Amino acid sequence: QVQLLESGGGLVQAGGSLRLSCAASGSILTINAMGWFRQAPGKQRELVATITRGGSTNYADSVKGRFTISRGDAKNTVYLQMNSLKPEDTAVYYCNAKIPIVIGTRDYWGQGTQVTVSS
Repeated sequence: QVQLLESGGGLVQAGGSLRLSCAASGSILTINAMGWFRQAPGKQRELVATITRGGSTNYADSVKGRFTISRGDAKNTVYLQMNSLKPEDTAVYYCNAKIPIVIGTRDYWGQGTQVTVSS
């Protein structure tokens, strides 16, 4: 069983910064990619940023230049440094890991961490 444990959410004023962390544990041989998604009230879950095992990154246009995704040395941890936060960044942020199975990959999700940006 694979578990993803997130931390680092909270309340911050607009223009401030937060750093989210996610650690994967369990029966993991390798992780193809990890990432962060978010879901605001009344909206669909959307991609924020992803990083592959090789280090390639992808960002939503809305966070480019403000957020930075990185992986820990153990490759089973992922971080999201969020700078210049805006009220529209308010959402529950979910960690995601894509782990290979016999055929294809399987998505695993964390429980989510709340990020609230006040104006």
